[in-house]
Amino acid sequence: MEKTVTLVTVSVAIVVVSWWTWRTLKLVWFRPKMLESYLRRQGLSGTPYTPLVGDLRRNFCMMMEAKSKPIKPTDDISPRVVPFPFEMLKNHGMTFFTWLGTTPTITIMDPEHIKEVFNKIYDFQKPHTFPLGEKLAKGLATYDGEKWAKHRRIINPAFHLEKIKNMVPAFHQSCSEVVGKWDKLVLDKGSSCEVDVWPGLVSMTADVISRTAFGSSYKEGQRIFELQGELAQLIILTFLKSFIPGYLYLPTKDNRRIKAACREIHVILKGIMNKRLRAREAGEAPSDDLLGILLESNSGQTKGNEMSTEDVMEECKLFYFAGQETTSVLLVWTMVMLSQHQDWQARAREEVKQVFGDKEPDTEGLNQLKVMTMILYEVLRLYPPAAQLTRAIHKEIKLGDLTLPGGVQINLPILLVHRDTQLWGNDAGEFKPGRFKDGVSKATNGQVSFFPFAWGPRICIGQNFALMETKMALALILKKFSFELSPSYVHAPYTVLTLHPQFGAHLILHKL
Repeated sequence: MEKTVTLVTVSVAIVVVSWWTWRTLKLVWFRPKMLESYLRRQGLSGTPYTPLVGDLRRNFCMMMEAKSKPIKPTDDISPRVVPFPFEMLKNHGMTFFTWLGTTPTITIMDPEHIKEVFNKIYDFQKPHTFPLGEKLAKGLATYDGEKWAKHRRIINPAFHLEKIKNMVPAFHQSCSEVVGKWDKLVLDKGSSCEVDVWPGLVSMTADVISRTAFGSSYKEGQRIFELQGELAQLIILTFLKSFIPGYLYLPTKDNRRIKAACREIHVILKGIMNKRLRAREAGEAPSDDLLGILLESNSGQTKGNEMSTEDVMEECKLFYFAGQETTSVLLVWTMVMLSQHQDWQARAREEVKQVFGDKEPDTEGLNQLKVMTMILYEVLRLYPPAAQLTRAIHKEIKLGDLTLPGGVQINLPILLVHRDTQLWGNDAGEFKPGRFKDGVSKATNGQVSFFPFAWGPRICIGQNFALMETKMALALILKKFSFELSPSYVHAPYTVLTLHPQFGAHLILHKL
């Protein structure tokens, strides 16, 4: 009897080990090699598969090397920001595949293919290969299918132009406070002063999001921003390790800190939400901030079609991270570009004077700033907040002449497309806002070659919010100061989820 039990136990153990061994081999070797063979038969070229890690180590090492070398302000930033895709583009042409761990990723740069990917949102979905990213925020940006459609419908009212118009006073208040601090610094030094504008712009845009998202609870919201900034840094540090099966469950110092920061964000948001829900029940809640508009829209849904409290909290986290990051990086690179191109800085300032005179900037006037709009589009072309976007394919699908298998990903390299001379001409690397004088469609010849906020049905819901806030900040800055690059400025764009200045943005501000 005892021998029988032992034999059964050993047999079960052998079956389990054999099953896990087969699954592991399938995941780590057989499936990737099968997909690689499929892609090569399509005529695609790319890197050979390296078990488990793919091109992660090579990509990471190239990024670290590039990050160690600042560049000239006039240099192409692509080799520094996306060195691996840039090298692949040179060696393999406009379409190629690389490996994100065990997953093949096909990079495409043909505008017609990009358009198809953006339009077919149910065929080309958001990837979920990097669960750490969802620690920052899930929400609308990560959902697919019916859940995405439901959330988009409920959130849309918060970003209608009429609602954004009501938030312009909050934009003005937050921007004025930072500009006032810079003004005091300059006056203390006489008429000119070196200022690292990056921390001020980060503070300004965080304050704007705090006020517009949570109204009177904005100070509590500021703590969320601090925690999300810390999370972003931790996620970058643990990026490579996160692809090791089970690593995220190990009680490492970084993993424990990530969990603690996530818990604290959850507690703060839960408190803000409960406070607001109690106020709504008492008929005392404001309805002009993002949270109020979102709750009002959500309460108008039929039963079963509304968002849960947890869903609303995730959307608030997304407002916070995406809204603050996009605007701060757009502002900093705009100031850097205008520091180098004094003619465009002068034109933008003259336009602000013509539109507003001695008045404070308002919505109507901000919408009339055509030169500033051209400048912002050109900065978004040359310095897009995100260098690339990714989509996942879950079933075999045709894309142009290619037939792609389920299980691969598509990479849309925003930065490389925006600087491609075949699409933008030989001056693609130059700062020429005039190319947008007749709008985006004319500048791109009707092609999908400009998509800093994505494109199609999933275009960023907050782009008008970000552009209006940026215009407000620039209008106030241009009225107060002229500015140029400081001798201590070091040009070093690098990616911390979005495109940051590695050593800040040291400018000389001159009081006007």
